[in-house]
Amino acid sequence: MSTERAVRASEFALRHRRAFGFAWLLVLLLGGAVAVAGLGRLDQSFTASGGPGHRANQAIQERYGNGAAVAPLVAVVTWPAATDVRDTATARRFAAAVGRAAGPGARTVSYADTGDPGFLGADGRTAYALVYPGAGKPDLAGLTAVEEAAGTLRAGLRSALPEARTEVTGVLPLQHDSAEAGPGPVALAAKAACALGLLLLPALAFRSPLGTVAPLLLAGATSVGALVLVEAVAGFTEISFVVVYLVPVTALVLAVHRWAQPPETAARSAVTAGAAGAAACAALALFPAAFLRSVGIAGLAVWALSTATTLTLAPLLRPARPAKTAARTGSPRAATAGRVRRPRAATGPLAATAGRVPGPLAATTGGRVRRPRVLPAVLGLLPLVLLAGAAPLLRVGNPEAHTLVASGPARDGLDRLAAAGLPSGVLNPLEVLVPEGADAAAVAARAARVPGVLLAAAPQAAGWRRGGAALVVVVPEAEPMTPGGAATLTSVRAALAAAFPDAGHPEAAPGPGAAPGSRGGVTGPAAVTPLVGGSGVVDRDLVDGVYGLLPYAVPAAALVAFGLLAARAGAGVAARAVCGGVLAAVGSAGALTVLWQWGPPGTGAVTGWVPLVVGTFAFCVSLDRSVALAAGGPGWAGPVAAGAGAFAVLAAGFGPQVELALLVSGFAMAVLLDAVTGGRTGRPVREVGPVPRSSLQLV
Repeated sequence: MSTERAVRASEFALRHRRAFGFAWLLVLLLGGAVAVAGLGRLDQSFTASGGPGHRANQAIQERYGNGAAVAPLVAVVTWPAATDVRDTATARRFAAAVGRAAGPGARTVSYADTGDPGFLGADGRTAYALVYPGAGKPDLAGLTAVEEAAGTLRAGLRSALPEARTEVTGVLPLQHDSAEAGPGPVALAAKAACALGLLLLPALAFRSPLGTVAPLLLAGATSVGALVLVEAVAGFTEISFVVVYLVPVTALVLAVHRWAQPPETAARSAVTAGAAGAAACAALALFPAAFLRSVGIAGLAVWALSTATTLTLAPLLRPARPAKTAARTGSPRAATAGRVRRPRAATGPLAATAGRVPGPLAATTGGRVRRPRVLPAVLGLLPLVLLAGAAPLLRVGNPEAHTLVASGPARDGLDRLAAAGLPSGVLNPLEVLVPEGADAAAVAARAARVPGVLLAAAPQAAGWRRGGAALVVVVPEAEPMTPGGAATLTSVRAALAAAFPDAGHPEAAPGPGAAPGSRGGVTGPAAVTPLVGGSGVVDRDLVDGVYGLLPYAVPAAALVAFGLLAARAGAGVAARAVCGGVLAAVGSAGALTVLWQWGPPGTGAVTGWVPLVVGTFAFCVSLDRSVALAAGGPGWAGPVAAGAGAFAVLAAGFGPQVELALLVSGFAMAVLLDAVTGGRTGRPVREVGPVPRSSLQLV
């Protein structure tokens, strides 16, 4: 759509105000109901599909119905001082209590099943068991069932072993306790203050109650429409649940920013930025990774719906105002009210906003031109450049266990493990699926010799052997997101590949002279392929399968956006907008690294999908601001939109839950960095009347 057609589309919507208003009302009401009902279509596993770990976990889940990508519960018992944990009767009593409390369909393994001292603490009194509840699929319902099973297991053990101290811990119970803790009084006060700031900032910036209501309506219509489109696509391909976090926040920031523009500037910049942003997101969606496809399709939907609401809904919400008054007024409110006079000169696709200054995106009307200053631009870019330098050091994975929650029943169990000298790697064991015809004991023996492995065992219980196949449990010493844990996983895979030459190629044909039933001339256990799965492989799959594609996906998306922007707005504007967007995306990942991985929280890693969502958001917000500023939009619009976005995410997510705090802080840092650096690095525009106050002064 050309920019002139965009203006005509807005005028057409104004002429048919009632019809368009009714249509958008239906989108909000009926679309909202459809969007809520369709959330079940989204993939809720939060894992990267297609990698070797994912294929192994799928095979385990199909055969056993639990475990795989879902981390087990860890039952911890500390006996009285006079008790010998190695005693057969004591070990069997603990195993029997765990089996009864775990419920039907659960798989359990402990010292009584294997005789492996890796299940015993160094204090001589503590032992633990791994429990895979019967209902443990990697979706929200399955995770909820595992969390409920933790409470049942804890109560059952305390009833069966009253003389011992029993605890239940694990990755999911720790996350559950974090969510259950809820925000304290200080956090609640901060959430309330942020919610109030979200309402007051637009009202003060636009000097009208409509400045608060209108952007929220635009954001609501955009979010609902985009989610409906994404859920429709999810009926044909895998779309991750992470889009639920990306869509509304992006829609809100774009809505506030678009509402701050003069009507004609908003229409023209919305079409140009929308086309470039949608094309970039479409390029991401073409890559063979579910997370990239998800954020790409979600971004494409947000750009499309945001452009539609800017052209056909925003004009309906703007109050009628005489053109001459609006043109003379330099306030933020005037920038969003009524129609401004059409400029007299045009030298490019968006030059309808231009005055006497030549260039495709020259600024609006009379006044003086602010000349670019080198020092402020350098100072504006410096924080982003420094943070972008930290991005390659990002470590992808779940936060380390000790950072998930400070207190609670699950934390008590983790502390008991640590006090007994047991490493936290027991929370994320590997599961090796040994196909029919292989010797599970030999696989366990080979894995046990790998450096960094605490124990490897092949339980004989029926729950671990089905259809001729068997599961081997491998417990690492370090958690998978740490360098030691990642190295252990690599070593286990390499060791099994060396012991099983056809590992990874079960379809390989027998070699010359090979006996029937052998592969490559190898018989017995080396003739089949063990698959390494478990909760510890999820992060590695994400790194290899998704982050490994980013060096190709990011340049592809940037080139597509640059091509469209250069054709519509000129190469200079395109270069500034696209480079700024990419730098904002990479810088936001660096900010997460500095704040969480290296900072006081000390999580050791950042949840894998969070930088992808935050980076996509940062790119979209920065691109829209750059194009609008080059088109002559007011410079205060970026800080106001950034402040509204930061207030919104902090009001919704401020609290003790670490993964939610990671996401919320990423969103907030992305918009604030863009607001701080964008005002210094954006293209200078012609001022219209007096310069309005900044959003910080307004607050």
